[in-house]
Amino acid sequence: MTNIPTEPAIAVTGLRRSYGGRPVLDGIDLHVPEGSICALLGPNGAGKTTVVRVLSTLIRADAGEVRVGGHDVDREPDLVRAAIGVTGQFAAVDDYLTGEENLLLMADLHHLGRAGGRRRAAELIERFGLAEAARKPGAVHSGGMRRRLDLAMGLMGDPRVIFLDEPTTGLDPRSRRDLWQVVRDLAGRGVTVLLTTQYLEEADQLADRIALLDHGRLVAEGTPAELKRLVPGGHVELRFADDRALHAAAAALDVVPDAESLVLRVPGDGGTRALKAMLDRLDAAAVDVEGLAVRTPDLDDVFFAVTGQAAGSASEEVAAR
Repeated sequence: MTNIPTEPAIAVTGLRRSYGGRPVLDGIDLHVPEGSICALLGPNGAGKTTVVRVLSTLIRADAGEVRVGGHDVDREPDLVRAAIGVTGQFAAVDDYLTGEENLLLMADLHHLGRAGGRRRAAELIERFGLAEAARKPGAVHSGGMRRRLDLAMGLMGDPRVIFLDEPTTGLDPRSRRDLWQVVRDLAGRGVTVLLTTQYLEEADQLADRIALLDHGRLVAEGTPAELKRLVPGGHVELRFADDRALHAAAAALDVVPDAESLVLRVPGDGGTRALKAMLDRLDAAAVDVEGLAVRTPDLDDVFFAVTGQAAGSASEEVAAR
């Protein structure tokens, strides 16, 4: 029996959008499979939030074809809205309502009915560990609790696709990692996640694929590992106990030593064969290695190489708001 490929959860072809005659998105192609996590990265003004706003039907594209959940965002906006959830940079939690009341408000907006809304709210309270927040007003929730509640509110309609715009900004490390697990669990349940983030570690940890925008164009796309291979500079770092061992190793490997730190940096990707060959040469020269580490380019290196900018804030273009 022939397997028929399913349509991507997000399918974007030739997306263009301008503000005041200035192009913000200049021909974007993006395809995100169902049940996967895609991270959208880019420097300030790259166009990330504009992409999310088009995908979530908040603004219209000037040109191109955009489909979300199998529906055209221009011709079938109501069907798209029924299929998606959106969590913005700032938690949309009402400070005067309890966590449960916030969820029930969303249930009313989704027309779930009284009994259905309460069942769905109870399910999300349990899944997100919101029992304490459910009884207290939003004003007294911690930052991590507010973000979890905000995400739960976005899931009240049981969306197939969810957009997360910098979901962990301002959270402490533990709350950030807790939210990461929530996102992984969503993908594990078949929900498609598109997130923008200012934390490259977050994209590295979560994303199945990363799309890197710069000046409104998609300049790189792939898995985190594929993107890292775009940047040269990997090396094996060898540490020695004394100058004698350092210089003996440098002679054996024909590499310039760093005498001050007793470290030798040998260019290479740290592959098994290359690593074994290097250690065999050191063994033949009777050189003992005190420590070894494989250093490869990270997403910061990729970001700088592709955009020419350091990976600082990856927040969004002011002109698009």
